[in-house]
Amino acid sequence: MRPDRARADGESFQHVAVPYDSDASLLGLVVPRVRAALGEGRRVLLITTRLHLLAEALGPDADRVETRRPASWYAHPFRMLAACHDYTRGRRTFVVGEPGRQGRTERETGELIRCESVLNAALRPATATLLCLYDLRAVPRDVADSCQVNHPVLLGPDGEVPSARYVEPYELVLPHDRAPLPRPPGDAVTIGFGGHGLRRARQAVAAYARAVGMDPDRVTSLVISVSEIAANSIEHGAGHGVITMWRAGGELVCEVTEPGGALDDPLAGCIPPEPASPRGYGLWISRQLCDLVELRSGGGALRVRLHLSLGS
Repeated sequence: MRPDRARADGESFQHVAVPYDSDASLLGLVVPRVRAALGEGRRVLLITTRLHLLAEALGPDADRVETRRPASWYAHPFRMLAACHDYTRGRRTFVVGEPGRQGRTERETGELIRCESVLNAALRPATATLLCLYDLRAVPRDVADSCQVNHPVLLGPDGEVPSARYVEPYELVLPHDRAPLPRPPGDAVTIGFGGHGLRRARQAVAAYARAVGMDPDRVTSLVISVSEIAANSIEHGAGHGVITMWRAGGELVCEVTEPGGALDDPLAGCIPPEPASPRGYGLWISRQLCDLVELRSGGGALRVRLHLSLGS
Protein backbone atom coordinates (compact mmCIF):
# COMPACT_ATOMS: atom_id res chain seq x y z
CA MET A 1 0.00 0.00 0.00
CA ARG A 2 1.29 3.44 -0.84
CA PRO A 3 2.14 5.54 2.23
CA ASP A 4 -0.22 8.27 1.03
CA ARG A 5 -3.21 5.98 0.83
CA ALA A 6 -5.73 5.92 3.66
CA ARG A 7 -5.47 3.09 6.19
CA ALA A 8 -8.54 1.21 7.35
CA ASP A 9 -8.01 2.08 11.02
CA GLY A 10 -8.83 5.75 10.42
CA GLU A 11 -5.79 6.90 12.41
CA SER A 12 -3.86 8.36 9.49
CA PHE A 13 -4.54 11.09 7.00
CA GLN A 14 -7.38 10.30 4.62
CA HIS A 15 -7.77 12.51 1.56
CA VAL A 16 -11.03 11.76 -0.22
CA ALA A 17 -12.55 13.33 -3.34
CA VAL A 18 -16.35 13.53 -3.34
CA PRO A 19 -17.77 14.15 -6.83
CA TYR A 20 -21.52 14.78 -6.69
CA ASP A 21 -24.18 15.75 -9.21
CA SER A 22 -27.18 16.65 -7.05
CA ASP A 23 -28.00 18.08 -3.64
CA ALA A 24 -29.37 14.70 -2.60
CA SER A 25 -26.11 13.04 -3.59
CA LEU A 26 -24.09 15.60 -1.61
CA LEU A 27 -26.17 15.10 1.53
CA GLY A 28 -26.20 11.32 1.25
CA LEU A 29 -22.41 11.16 0.95
CA VAL A 30 -21.38 13.81 3.47
CA VAL A 31 -23.93 14.08 6.29
CA PRO A 32 -23.55 10.50 7.65
CA ARG A 33 -19.78 10.90 7.72
CA VAL A 34 -19.96 14.23 9.52
CA ARG A 35 -22.20 12.66 12.16
CA ALA A 36 -19.84 9.70 12.49
CA ALA A 37 -16.88 12.04 12.97
CA LEU A 38 -18.75 13.96 15.67
CA GLY A 39 -19.56 10.65 17.34
CA GLU A 40 -15.83 9.83 17.40
CA GLY A 41 -15.11 13.10 19.17
CA ARG A 42 -13.36 14.69 16.22
CA ARG A 43 -13.28 18.42 15.56
CA VAL A 44 -15.34 18.99 12.43
CA LEU A 45 -14.76 21.91 10.07
CA LEU A 46 -17.00 22.78 7.10
CA ILE A 47 -15.64 25.09 4.38
CA THR A 48 -18.26 25.24 1.65
CA THR A 49 -20.85 27.52 0.12
CA ARG A 50 -23.33 24.66 0.64
CA LEU A 51 -23.21 25.24 4.38
CA HIS A 52 -26.91 26.17 4.70
CA LEU A 53 -27.91 22.94 2.94
CA LEU A 54 -25.63 20.82 5.12
CA ALA A 55 -26.64 22.61 8.33
CA GLU A 56 -30.32 22.03 7.63
CA ALA A 57 -29.68 18.32 7.09
CA LEU A 58 -27.50 18.05 10.20
CA GLY A 59 -30.16 19.62 12.40
CA PRO A 60 -28.97 20.05 16.03
CA ASP A 61 -25.57 18.56 15.10
CA ALA A 62 -24.88 21.70 13.05
CA ASP A 63 -24.16 23.56 16.30
CA ARG A 64 -21.25 21.19 16.96
CA VAL A 65 -19.29 21.96 13.79
CA GLU A 66 -16.91 24.81 13.00
CA THR A 67 -17.13 26.78 9.77
CA ARG A 68 -14.89 28.97 7.62
CA ARG A 69 -15.62 31.07 4.55
CA PRO A 70 -14.32 29.29 1.44
CA ALA A 71 -13.66 32.62 -0.30
CA SER A 72 -10.97 33.46 2.25
CA TRP A 73 -9.76 29.93 3.10
CA TYR A 74 -9.08 29.02 -0.54
CA ALA A 75 -8.15 32.46 -1.90
CA HIS A 76 -4.42 31.64 -1.90
CA PRO A 77 -3.63 27.92 -2.46
CA PHE A 78 -0.42 27.83 -0.42
CA ARG A 79 -1.99 29.72 2.47
CA MET A 80 -4.81 27.18 2.31
CA LEU A 81 -2.21 24.45 2.63
CA ALA A 82 -0.73 26.17 5.67
CA ALA A 83 -4.19 26.64 7.22
CA CYS A 84 -5.01 22.93 6.76
CA HIS A 85 -1.67 22.01 8.30
CA ASP A 86 -2.24 24.27 11.32
CA TYR A 87 -5.83 23.12 11.86
CA THR A 88 -5.08 19.40 11.76
CA ARG A 89 -1.79 19.44 13.68
CA GLY A 90 -2.06 17.47 16.90
CA ARG A 91 -5.86 17.02 16.64
CA ARG A 92 -8.28 14.36 15.48
CA THR A 93 -10.10 16.31 12.80
CA PHE A 94 -12.62 15.94 10.01
CA VAL A 95 -12.69 18.64 7.33
CA VAL A 96 -15.18 19.09 4.49
CA GLY A 97 -13.92 21.60 1.92
CA GLU A 98 -15.13 22.93 -1.39
CA PRO A 99 -13.05 25.67 -3.00
CA GLY A 100 -14.69 28.01 -5.46
CA ARG A 101 -13.13 26.80 -8.68
CA GLN A 102 -15.12 28.95 -11.09
CA GLY A 103 -13.60 32.19 -12.31
CA ARG A 104 -10.00 31.23 -11.57
CA THR A 105 -7.32 31.77 -14.17
CA GLU A 106 -5.48 28.78 -15.59
CA ARG A 107 -2.50 29.69 -13.44
CA GLU A 108 -4.61 29.88 -10.28
CA THR A 109 -6.34 26.59 -11.08
CA GLY A 110 -2.98 24.90 -11.57
CA GLU A 111 -1.73 26.12 -8.21
CA LEU A 112 -4.89 24.86 -6.50
CA ILE A 113 -4.54 21.43 -8.13
CA ARG A 114 -0.90 21.29 -7.04
CA CYS A 115 -1.70 22.20 -3.44
CA GLU A 116 -4.50 19.65 -3.26
CA SER A 117 -1.88 17.08 -4.28
CA VAL A 118 0.72 18.39 -1.82
CA LEU A 119 -1.77 17.91 1.03
CA ASN A 120 -1.11 14.17 0.71
CA ALA A 121 2.49 14.72 1.76
CA ALA A 122 2.09 17.71 4.07
CA LEU A 123 -0.67 16.15 6.19
CA ARG A 124 0.57 12.56 6.11
CA PRO A 125 1.34 12.50 9.88
CA ALA A 126 -2.05 13.98 10.81
CA THR A 127 -4.97 12.07 12.26
CA ALA A 128 -7.40 13.75 9.93
CA THR A 129 -9.90 13.14 7.18
CA LEU A 130 -10.35 15.69 4.42
CA LEU A 131 -13.34 15.40 2.10
CA CYS A 132 -12.97 17.58 -1.01
CA LEU A 133 -16.27 18.27 -2.74
CA TYR A 134 -16.57 18.53 -6.54
CA ASP A 135 -19.92 19.69 -7.88
CA LEU A 136 -19.97 18.06 -11.31
CA ARG A 137 -22.73 20.44 -12.39
CA ALA A 138 -20.46 23.45 -12.04
CA VAL A 139 -16.72 22.69 -12.01
CA PRO A 140 -14.76 22.69 -15.29
CA ARG A 141 -14.18 19.25 -16.79
CA ASP A 142 -10.41 19.34 -16.36
CA VAL A 143 -10.77 20.24 -12.68
CA ALA A 144 -13.28 17.44 -12.13
CA ASP A 145 -10.86 15.01 -13.79
CA SER A 146 -8.01 16.22 -11.59
CA CYS A 147 -9.72 14.94 -8.42
CA GLN A 148 -8.80 11.39 -9.43
CA VAL A 149 -5.15 12.39 -9.77
CA ASN A 150 -4.60 14.26 -6.52
CA HIS A 151 -6.85 12.21 -4.19
CA PRO A 152 -5.94 8.63 -3.23
CA VAL A 153 -9.58 7.78 -2.51
CA LEU A 154 -12.88 8.55 -4.26
CA LEU A 155 -16.23 8.53 -2.46
CA GLY A 156 -19.36 7.66 -4.43
CA PRO A 157 -22.67 5.84 -4.10
CA ASP A 158 -20.84 2.52 -3.57
CA GLY A 159 -18.60 3.90 -0.84
CA GLU A 160 -14.88 4.64 -0.83
CA VAL A 161 -12.69 3.17 -3.56
CA PRO A 162 -9.00 3.73 -4.38
CA SER A 163 -8.38 6.06 -7.30
CA ALA A 164 -6.70 4.17 -10.12
CA ARG A 165 -5.31 7.42 -11.51
CA TYR A 166 -3.79 8.75 -8.27
CA VAL A 167 -0.30 10.21 -8.62
CA GLU A 168 2.04 10.73 -5.68
CA PRO A 169 2.65 14.45 -5.02
CA TYR A 170 6.40 14.05 -5.62
CA GLU A 171 5.64 12.60 -9.05
CA LEU A 172 2.92 14.98 -10.18
CA VAL A 173 3.87 17.04 -13.23
CA LEU A 174 1.39 19.68 -14.39
CA PRO A 175 1.40 20.94 -18.00
CA HIS A 176 3.07 24.26 -17.16
CA ASP A 177 5.77 22.79 -14.89
CA ARG A 178 8.25 22.18 -17.69
CA ALA A 179 7.25 25.02 -19.97
CA PRO A 180 10.11 27.48 -20.39
CA LEU A 181 9.67 30.76 -18.55
CA PRO A 182 9.27 33.79 -20.83
CA ARG A 183 12.38 35.92 -21.13
CA PRO A 184 12.43 39.13 -19.06
CA PRO A 185 11.62 42.23 -21.13
CA GLY A 186 14.35 44.49 -22.42
CA ASP A 187 13.65 47.16 -19.81
CA ALA A 188 14.03 44.78 -16.85
CA VAL A 189 16.29 45.99 -14.04
CA THR A 190 19.09 43.71 -12.84
CA ILE A 191 21.29 43.82 -9.77
CA GLY A 192 23.94 41.38 -8.59
CA PHE A 193 24.22 40.22 -5.00
CA GLY A 194 26.78 38.41 -2.90
CA GLY A 195 27.71 37.86 0.71
CA HIS A 196 28.31 41.53 1.39
CA GLY A 197 25.72 43.03 -0.96
CA LEU A 198 22.43 41.63 0.27
CA ARG A 199 21.44 44.81 2.09
CA ARG A 200 21.99 46.85 -1.07
CA ALA A 201 19.96 44.33 -3.05
CA ARG A 202 17.05 44.58 -0.60
CA GLN A 203 17.13 48.36 -0.87
CA ALA A 204 17.14 48.17 -4.68
CA VAL A 205 14.15 45.80 -4.72
CA ALA A 206 12.19 48.05 -2.36
CA ALA A 207 13.02 51.17 -4.36
CA TYR A 208 11.97 49.58 -7.65
CA ALA A 209 8.72 48.23 -6.17
CA ARG A 210 7.79 51.67 -4.85
CA ALA A 211 8.71 53.28 -8.17
CA VAL A 212 6.29 51.05 -10.11
CA GLY A 213 3.47 51.80 -7.66
CA MET A 214 3.34 48.74 -5.43
CA ASP A 215 1.24 48.97 -2.28
CA PRO A 216 3.57 49.63 0.71
CA ASP A 217 2.47 46.49 2.58
CA ARG A 218 3.29 44.38 -0.45
CA VAL A 219 6.71 45.98 -0.82
CA THR A 220 7.63 44.46 2.54
CA SER A 221 6.36 41.03 1.47
CA LEU A 222 8.39 41.20 -1.74
CA VAL A 223 11.59 42.30 -0.02
CA ILE A 224 11.29 39.52 2.57
CA SER A 225 10.72 36.93 -0.16
CA VAL A 226 13.64 38.07 -2.32
CA SER A 227 15.90 38.33 0.71
CA GLU A 228 15.08 34.78 1.80
CA ILE A 229 15.81 33.32 -1.64
CA ALA A 230 19.00 35.34 -2.11
CA ALA A 231 20.25 34.50 1.39
CA ASN A 232 19.70 30.83 0.68
CA SER A 233 21.80 31.15 -2.50
CA ILE A 234 24.57 32.83 -0.52
CA GLU A 235 24.57 30.33 2.34
CA HIS A 236 23.89 27.05 0.56
CA GLY A 237 24.55 27.76 -3.13
CA ALA A 238 27.06 29.57 -5.26
CA GLY A 239 27.37 32.46 -2.81
CA HIS A 240 26.17 35.03 -5.33
CA GLY A 241 23.52 35.61 -7.96
CA VAL A 242 21.47 38.10 -9.93
CA ILE A 243 18.07 39.68 -9.25
CA THR A 244 16.00 40.74 -12.27
CA MET A 245 12.87 42.87 -11.82
CA TRP A 246 10.13 44.08 -14.16
CA ARG A 247 6.52 45.10 -14.20
CA ALA A 248 4.05 42.86 -16.07
CA GLY A 249 0.56 44.34 -16.16
CA GLY A 250 -0.71 44.64 -12.61
CA GLU A 251 2.06 42.66 -10.98
CA LEU A 252 5.76 42.93 -10.28
CA VAL A 253 7.96 40.00 -11.27
CA CYS A 254 11.26 39.45 -9.48
CA GLU A 255 13.57 36.63 -10.53
CA VAL A 256 16.50 35.43 -8.45
CA THR A 257 19.08 33.50 -10.49
CA GLU A 258 21.73 31.34 -8.86
CA PRO A 259 24.54 30.10 -11.14
CA GLY A 260 25.19 26.41 -10.83
CA GLY A 261 22.04 25.78 -8.82
CA ALA A 262 19.85 22.71 -9.26
CA LEU A 263 16.34 21.69 -8.25
CA ASP A 264 16.54 18.42 -6.32
CA ASP A 265 13.20 18.50 -4.48
CA PRO A 266 10.07 18.73 -6.67
CA LEU A 267 8.09 19.98 -3.65
CA ALA A 268 10.64 22.56 -2.52
CA GLY A 269 8.92 25.10 -0.30
CA CYS A 270 5.56 23.33 -0.51
CA ILE A 271 5.61 21.51 2.83
CA PRO A 272 5.85 23.57 6.03
CA PRO A 273 9.14 23.01 7.85
CA GLU A 274 9.05 21.63 11.36
CA PRO A 275 9.24 24.39 14.02
CA ALA A 276 12.59 23.08 15.29
CA SER A 277 14.11 22.89 11.81
CA PRO A 278 16.99 25.35 11.21
CA ARG A 279 16.40 25.27 7.44
CA GLY A 280 13.68 25.10 4.84
CA TYR A 281 11.92 28.40 5.52
CA GLY A 282 13.01 30.49 2.53
CA LEU A 283 10.83 29.06 -0.23
CA TRP A 284 8.01 28.27 2.19
CA ILE A 285 7.86 31.91 3.31
CA SER A 286 8.04 33.12 -0.29
CA ARG A 287 5.17 30.86 -1.33
CA GLN A 288 3.09 32.27 1.53
CA LEU A 289 3.82 35.92 0.75
CA CYS A 290 3.82 35.91 -3.07
CA ASP A 291 0.97 35.26 -5.48
CA LEU A 292 3.05 32.77 -7.46
CA VAL A 293 6.51 31.22 -7.18
CA GLU A 294 7.98 29.49 -10.24
CA LEU A 295 11.16 27.42 -10.20
CA ARG A 296 13.24 26.29 -13.17
CA SER A 297 16.56 24.51 -13.24
CA GLY A 298 18.70 24.23 -16.35
CA GLY A 299 21.36 25.89 -18.42
CA GLY A 300 23.71 25.92 -15.47
CA ALA A 301 21.43 27.98 -13.24
CA LEU A 302 18.48 27.81 -10.86
CA ARG A 303 15.84 30.50 -11.34
CA VAL A 304 13.23 31.39 -8.74
CA ARG A 305 10.61 33.74 -10.20
CA LEU A 306 8.37 35.59 -7.75
CA HIS A 307 5.07 37.23 -8.77
CA LEU A 308 3.25 39.74 -6.58
CA SER A 309 0.39 42.00 -7.59
CA LEU A 310 0.92 45.73 -7.17
CA GLY A 311 -2.38 46.41 -5.38
CA SER A 312 -3.59 45.33 -1.97
